[in-house]
Amino acid sequence: MEQEDLEWALKQYNDNNKIMAASAEVEYEGYCRLTRVEEIMTFARKMGYKKLGIAYCIGLVNEARIFARILRANGFEVYSVICKVAGIAKSSIGIPKECEKIGAAMCNPILQARLLNQAHTELNVVIGLCVGHDSLFYKYSNAYTTTLVTKDRVTGHNPAAALYTANSYYRKKLMPEGEQSK
Repeated sequence: MEQEDLEWALKQYNDNNKIMAASAEVEYEGYCRLTRVEEIMTFARKMGYKKLGIAYCIGLVNEARIFARILRANGFEVYSVICKVAGIAKSSIGIPKECEKIGAAMCNPILQARLLNQAHTELNVVIGLCVGHDSLFYKYSNAYTTTLVTKDRVTGHNPAAALYTANSYYRKKLMPEGEQSK
């Protein structure tokens, strides 16, 4: 690392001091005590955010509803957009037709971001968007975005489980054949 890279990064925190301070306070005040849901609400309050957006996967609709209910009960104004918004066929944008075998409607993270931008949300929360779709949502969201649930259909949306078991149960699944014994 070059010294100028460190200096550049430290200079950027001048414009981002409020979010860094709020994040540090949430970590300190809730360390090993607050759930991620509670941390998100505490962070939003410290930042003065009242309008929160939820971009969620259709497979986690129940979780998104529960989260929205919790946020509303705690005084937040909530806007949510499901991944399949507009119901556009995957093939309409050049996605191979065989990808429609698991569902014809494409996920639409760019429209999710646009609709939440139009609602002027101050903080967006991702619940289970697909790999890549989450990246597009982050790219097009005008508001800061955090993740509540990371999709992993195999581990019950707990992707760290694959890492915890990478040297045992998941070794053959995750490591190339020659690397499995290392």
